[in-house]
Amino acid sequence: MAQSEDAGSVTPVDFIQLQEYMEYSTLRVQDVLKEFHSGDKQGQTKFEEYMDAAGFAQFLKTYLEDEDFPEDLCGRLFKYFQHFEHDEAETPKREDGVFLRDVSCYFSILEDGQPREKLECTFKLYDQDGNGLLDSSEVDRIIAQMMRAAEYLGWDVTELRPVLKDLMGAIDVDGSGSVNLDEWIKGGMNNVPLLVLLGLKMTERDGQHSWRMKHFNKPTYCNVCQGMLLGLAKQGLCCTYCKYTVHSQCANKTAEQCPPTFVRSKKELGVPAHDWISADCSSRKCKVCHKKIKHFVGSRCVWCQEMRHDDCLKSCVTCECGLLKDHILPPWAIYAFSGDDNTSNSLEDTSMFNVTPDGHILQIVPVPDIHPLLVFVNPKSGGKQGERVLRKFQYLLNPRQIYNLRNGGPVPGLNFFRSLHDYRILVCGGDGTVGWILDAIDKAELPVRPPVAILPLGTGNDLARCLRWGGGYDGSDLRDVLKDIAGSVLAPMDRWTVQVIPDDPTEDGDPVPYPIINNYFSIGVDASIAHRFHHMREKHPHKFSSRVKNKLWYFEFATSETISASCKNLKDCLTIECCGVPLDITSLSLEGIAVVNIPSMHGGSNLWGESKKADKSSHHALDKSAEVITDRELLKTRSQDMSDKRLEVLGLEGAMEMGQIYTGLKSAGLRLAQTPQITIKTLKPLPMQIDGEPWMQPLCTIHITHKNQANMLMAPPSKRSGFFHLK
Repeated sequence: MAQSEDAGSVTPVDFIQLQEYMEYSTLRVQDVLKEFHSGDKQGQTKFEEYMDAAGFAQFLKTYLEDEDFPEDLCGRLFKYFQHFEHDEAETPKREDGVFLRDVSCYFSILEDGQPREKLECTFKLYDQDGNGLLDSSEVDRIIAQMMRAAEYLGWDVTELRPVLKDLMGAIDVDGSGSVNLDEWIKGGMNNVPLLVLLGLKMTERDGQHSWRMKHFNKPTYCNVCQGMLLGLAKQGLCCTYCKYTVHSQCANKTAEQCPPTFVRSKKELGVPAHDWISADCSSRKCKVCHKKIKHFVGSRCVWCQEMRHDDCLKSCVTCECGLLKDHILPPWAIYAFSGDDNTSNSLEDTSMFNVTPDGHILQIVPVPDIHPLLVFVNPKSGGKQGERVLRKFQYLLNPRQIYNLRNGGPVPGLNFFRSLHDYRILVCGGDGTVGWILDAIDKAELPVRPPVAILPLGTGNDLARCLRWGGGYDGSDLRDVLKDIAGSVLAPMDRWTVQVIPDDPTEDGDPVPYPIINNYFSIGVDASIAHRFHHMREKHPHKFSSRVKNKLWYFEFATSETISASCKNLKDCLTIECCGVPLDITSLSLEGIAVVNIPSMHGGSNLWGESKKADKSSHHALDKSAEVITDRELLKTRSQDMSDKRLEVLGLEGAMEMGQIYTGLKSAGLRLAQTPQITIKTLKPLPMQIDGEPWMQPLCTIHITHKNQANMLMAPPSKRSGFFHLK
């Protein structure tokens, strides 16, 4: 971040921390301005007022929804905004405050939103007199704010400044020296670098590039002018879908279209044609003549990744989608539906189709001998990992098969793939995201229940661990993940219904977060730790932006729980029945009860542990017909199986024991039972959790029964060294 030495000593780390606050805030600048501006008699907003340090701090706390925003960071940001450029003739500078208008414009540029909405907001912020016009000085001031926002985002502003200057010159079509709202919006909506800077996209049309700013660590050339991207960062705009790359100043010039993701009519279905795009194929060998390709005289197929000389493109070989053909949903398997098509489906019900932003109604036809991958990505999982994974899959596969769960959830994707009977699902997120998808599959009533693989992006990832997908994605090549999915095996997994019946329905209590168990259910010490963790994360989400931060917080809460022992004497607080058989825990000193479905809990702890071999001569011979097993000696021989329609019940002595199991100092918790049904009655309010989602529950009765089985995919047993972190 380039700045003068007296600009408040704001560091890049400060802006990263500020970005974390902004990501978790639900408010927009326009919402906050209602509390921080005054209005004249005509109702026009005045933005020339100053905010002193206290007013600025209150603005940040309101906008970022955090009353505990760090005072030192607030002070540095205040000094930073004090040094913003402004017109002395327009408003004399004061040393005791900052312009509300400058602060508002800066943050509105950085926040999410629709292009028209954000451009209109910026216009109104700087139209001080409300006459519907921006003069040259006001436009220059907007440019200054955009330049500062670009610095914050890591742009090379020496390349951006002429682009913005040209934009502003082009907007004033009549040369009057002022710009009205229509001119401002029309000019902004047609300027690619500006939209990328604002984090926006134009109305999506098939064949249109999806630009993003990217820094390259090796020599890279512009596909338009064929000149090298210059500067230490080698910065340019790159299409997420096809990797077409340009200088910022070349983005508005005529460029190749992005390859189409579907065909326009049924007549084009089933024709596996290459989609070529110009690429820097230097030193690569042509697939046809096998000679090396010189600089910018070659093209690459976006589906099979073959590279050829431009002169060799006329070869009539069909596209087979390369190494990823088993996963790719090719464009010749998707067609634009029209009223002339002979189909029983009605255009009036488009819920089973994919409707593009520009109005095309898409439908899939089955492709023999492949298993297209329906990918769901939670971009908020794993810090920034989710966003990067989303972009990478949009490049590796057809963007039509990749779904951002923030944009409508999983239902659109499940409905779009409904006509296919042989496809797989990949969930990129934490255990909570996986549960969301499994629940959506239940409710969608699909003709077939597709098997589900996991790319773990969350914190605990217990389900991903026991299915051998690991404890966390480390950024390795996603092609290896796709290879493992192709070699995976089906692993049925039991799912369980939880019914919580309060003793007093009128008593206030936390809502039960999720009525289904995929991983585990627990009462007591571990739920108490999770509840405190959850409460703190809800209050200060920016402090929980990485796995490392999360584990440090969890360790702190576990330590304090060890000291306080808030759930001791649990035997006096509840009763447990397994299929009507009372479970005797009166002689045990427990602080927690865990009911587990899979062999992983708390981010990698196997509370059930390893089982010893049964002694054939022993009277504790295995009775497979027994509904409930509570004999302690027999339980030592019982292995865990997530598809046997039984749950394992364990006792936990305290937070210290949980830590010992996690670190391997102790092998397991205390085995209490294996059972297909459980009833728990509580005698006092207790903390509880389902699959890591905690709540505080008043007196109640809990019934746990078998719901169904999900089709999960288990990764191959051999993993590449270092590919996943197991803990």
